[in-house]
Amino acid sequence: MKAVLDACVLYPTVLREILQGAAAAGLYKPVFSERILREWVLATAKLGAAAPAQAEGEASLLRAAFPQALTRERPDIEARLLLPDPNDVHVLATAIASGADAIVTFNAQDFPGHVLSAEGITRRDPDGFLWELQSRHPDEMTRVVEAVRAKAEGISGKPFPLKALLKRVRLYRLAKALGV
Repeated sequence: MKAVLDACVLYPTVLREILQGAAAAGLYKPVFSERILREWVLATAKLGAAAPAQAEGEASLLRAAFPQALTRERPDIEARLLLPDPNDVHVLATAIASGADAIVTFNAQDFPGHVLSAEGITRRDPDGFLWELQSRHPDEMTRVVEAVRAKAEGISGKPFPLKALLKRVRLYRLAKALGV
């Protein structure tokens, strides 16, 4: 499965790390564009002056880890698309240009099902998407999530309960599937 990662799912570090880990494990193929990465980097500005520079570094690592995921922007496709939020048209165009099966996003209202289905694409909320990956690949997803938790604990210097970590990024179904 090929899935476009919208900027809103790249913003929370824990969610991004789980999505990256699942992709690195070969459970799906991520897709993004430079514009999606730029939106994510710009959104981090509200976290402080140093946050965009850190996010840019993380975006560079994402590009390096998944060079095949980077899809060039397609204004020709964008020109024929209509969505409730014109600022999201580039995300759908990226999905179409890359042959993606889905767009992983929290923004359900910005990606109406009938518009996406006409293009052969579905909208997936991150929790449902990761829950499905966990259901199909329980051992791999458990390793991915545990690695993310270990990294969070290493950074914070204190134990991080898995349920709290997943709840923070609204991954309720995944937490339940993992038994926490």
